[in-house]
Amino acid sequence: MDDFELIFTMLGERSTTELHTTKNSKGLSEIADDARTGGNVAAVARKELEKQIGRSVVSKQNYLSRRQAGLKKPRSKKLLDK
Repeated sequence: MDDFELIFTMLGERSTTELHTTKNSKGLSEIADDARTGGNVAAVARKELEKQIGRSVVSKQNYLSRRQAGLKKPRSKKLLDK
């Protein structure tokens, strides 16, 4: 994840939080609607930026290394004994 991906993720999360707070949403369906709308805000902003700069802002890299993120090395898949 690069800077733009982090920014657009934060925009979606913050937009969702503001929608929930402003509308005083109650219940799963209302909160899910807020989340969809907040995510759409970030998606529209990302697509507009990509149109303006002529390239995708989505990357395959991680923003933090696993060590910086406080994660251990990936778990190996273990088979259960039968």
